[in-house]
Amino acid sequence: MTCPLCTTDAPLIETPVSGGPADASVEICALCADPQTAPDHFRPIASTMWSEDPALQVYAARTLKRLDTDWSRDLLEQLYLDEETQEWADNVAAQSNHKDSNGQPLATGDTVVLIKDLNVKGAGFTAKRGTAVYKITLVPDNDAHIEGRVEGQRIVILTEFVKKRG
Repeated sequence: MTCPLCTTDAPLIETPVSGGPADASVEICALCADPQTAPDHFRPIASTMWSEDPALQVYAARTLKRLDTDWSRDLLEQLYLDEETQEWADNVAAQSNHKDSNGQPLATGDTVVLIKDLNVKGAGFTAKRGTAVYKITLVPDNDAHIEGRVEGQRIVILTEFVKKRG
């Protein structure tokens, strides 16, 4: 089957979309469901973000926001969602249970500090304890993951290894 986000022919997996109807989900490929997938994988989203399926619209909007590249920000500005669907897309923070190592709630845009050295797989460096990560984003539908830039690389970080900075 064809993935509606990246248009590749690959097996699809059902992925829940939080903050809306209890049974809301999308069927996407494993690469699109993985928050560590490179942004360029999502380039075809420009033609598929106009789906009539509200769950897919919400997932596409959240994906574009999470990617945080020039082209994804441009597409996000072009994307029109009706009021109810836009509220659903924005509702990820309200539904979030993302918490730092001390149990403090995390929100998109927060600054966190690493509490231990982390080997960054595939990037060939270690993110050092005490490193501040600015303007984090929450990984939708996975309360244990956040994303942020460390040494110029966008990485996924487990919330258990960060503390929120004042």
